[in-house]
Amino acid sequence: MPSLHRLSVAEQISAQLREELSRGRWRDKMPGVIRLADELEVSRNSVEAALRQLESEGLLIGRGLGRNRLIASSSANTLHPMRVAILLFELVDRQLEYIGGLQHALVEAGHSAIFPSKSLSDLGMKAARVRRLVKQTAADAWVIVGGNREVLEWFSQRPEPSFALFGRREGLPLAATGPDKPSAFVAATKHLIGFRHRRIALLARHMRRRPEPGRTERAFLGELEAHNIPICDFNLPDWEETKEGYQELLSSLFRVTPPTALIIEEAPFFIATQQFLARVGLGVPEDVSLICADPDPGFSWCEPTVAHIRWDSRPVVRRLVRWAATVSRGGRDVRQDFVPAEFVEGGTVGPAPVE
Repeated sequence: MPSLHRLSVAEQISAQLREELSRGRWRDKMPGVIRLADELEVSRNSVEAALRQLESEGLLIGRGLGRNRLIASSSANTLHPMRVAILLFELVDRQLEYIGGLQHALVEAGHSAIFPSKSLSDLGMKAARVRRLVKQTAADAWVIVGGNREVLEWFSQRPEPSFALFGRREGLPLAATGPDKPSAFVAATKHLIGFRHRRIALLARHMRRRPEPGRTERAFLGELEAHNIPICDFNLPDWEETKEGYQELLSSLFRVTPPTALIIEEAPFFIATQQFLARVGLGVPEDVSLICADPDPGFSWCEPTVAHIRWDSRPVVRRLVRWAATVSRGGRDVRQDFVPAEFVEGGTVGPAPVE
């Protein structure tokens, strides 16, 4: 016999509101959270969760903080299918599971999803080159995956709706979502310091280092300082963003006074680092401890287990689809949401080598 699922308070509220909507109790706009909470004699948090659920189902249209949601069934709020262009960081990112999930979810919601012929990396992260691509692409809205500050600032000034998936979007009037990693970076850094590591380097892309370190990078550097570990270029090194440039970075790091631990921001670089260490005869974690700042399906096959930072991509997809529903009905959505991230301990971290 299948197990029964007990409805949460928010699920019960959403079911009741869904029924009231089907009866046409309200026209055009939903009542506010405070009014509904008083009427139903429940907490405001439960009402807000229920309204978000109805919003994700396309029954309601969010309009930002402090504004009542619109009722999607109103004739004035008819959904207009959009051609959504997904501008990838690299073309190979199309193979990522959550990118495929996003494309499918947009189609299920009545839109079409297209991928331009060039990626941000192909365009050198230059706004001028991106502008030419946008001009040549027939699209009603844009999703930018991993954009730098220059590119995202340019999109934030465009008339067509744009959504930043990851990237340097802090403080811009642009809808966005992505993992909230600073606290996970702090936990990962503390974990290494607890194993007596002091020579710790974070290997990050140029867009995460310049023009100034991002939130996660600042969290890493701040944790080192909190433990009286001097900060210098060694901890967040510059490198040319090519395969040859990454190999040269690794060679230079291990040439004189090598790091005892590395935090590596992406899985492909993590794999390249493991290969480099094997080639030069260094063991993990005996000689060098490694942490990857992103999850990867391949980690489940690894022994020892890989220490990494984990986050759930499903809320990211849902958030983006809600944004598409809002802007396709003429609404405005520039809210920036973050998905929780957590540090997962693994066998690639061990005590610092005794010198």
